Order: sequence, then C-alpha cells, then structure tokens
Amino acid sequence: MEAFEALIATLLENDGYWVKTSYKVNLTREEKRRIGRPSSPRWEIDMIAYKGESNELRLVECKSYLDSPGVRYSAFDRSDSRRAERYKLFNDPVLLRTVTGRVVRQLEATGSCRPSPKVVLCLAAGKIRNDEDHDRLRKHFKKHHWLLLDQDWILERLRAVAHSGYQNEVATVVVKLLERASKAA
Repeated sequence: MEAFEALIATLLENDGYWVKTSYKVNLTREEKRRIGRPSSPRWEIDMIAYKGESNELRLVECKSYLDSPGVRYSAFDRSDSRRAERYKLFNDPVLLRTVTGRVVRQLEATGSCRPSPKVVLCLAAGKIRNDEDHDRLRKHFKKHHWLLLDQDWILERLRAVAHSGYQNEVATVVVKLLERASKAA
C-alpha cells in the first residue's frame, strides 16, 4: 500500500469506517461485456470503506499527486480525454453502475455489509491543480453526490488526530510531532 493510501485509510478508520485497500471486483462475463471490456482482468478499486452505523459504503480512488501539478477538473468534464482515462468510474456511468452493483453483491454475500448500503464514490486527492480547478471539482462532485477528500478534508482530520490519544500509526506520530513543534516555535 502506498503511503498516501495508508494515510487516507487511517483517517477513514478514525472516522469509524473499516477499510480494505486494493479491493478486487469479480465482474461476470456479462458485466464485462456490458461495460465494453469483455477481456478485462478483475477490476480493482483503490479502497473501499464501510461504516455499519450509517450503512455507508465508500469507493475511494486515491491520487496523491503531491509532486505534480495535481488533479485537474478537465479530467472530469472530459475535455482532456487522456486525463479522464485515469478516472474511469467517475467518467463512465455504465461502468460505475456495474462495478458498484458487483461490489455491493460481493460484500452482502460475505456478510461484510448490511443489505442496500448507500454507496458514495470518493476521490482522495492530495493536491488539486489550482483554486479554480478546486472550486469546479467541488461543484462537480456535489452535483453528482460524490465526495472529494481533498487537502482540507485531510488537514481537518489530521488536526483531530493531533488531539486524540496515542496510536502506533505513522500518521499519528508525525502529526503529534509537527503539532508540538509548531507550538514550541
């Protein structure tokens, strides 16, 4: 698991979700034909997170892009087809319905979630290109009832971790050290 994914998993777990990374989706032959990918290998979602209390299932795509220009809105309005390919679930409604349906059936069959969970598609983004892209992404995600786990979301949860009890997690240790150093300065 990459460091950014590990951080997002920790923050979601702190919010009461159980988390599974690199979740394999076992699409049937018919489902693969429906999505136009008949020879596709098993689909994989970066992370799924489930909260039993609210029966909410999050499908999370993780993109840190910390040392790059960042996530761009053009990947979601499909004006940049090359970048849009990186976000298939967000840009292909048939694929999203098919994959979501299969994930829910898999989890229900194993007793990993209650029947008919509320499914929310999420993008965890460590960096977004600029303020304009950020504003446009927020509006686009709200319109589609998706969740943008952006830098603000990450920082809000890290601040909460800084004031929580000790956990033997890298994110917790680093945040507590940085918090103490900022108070000492």
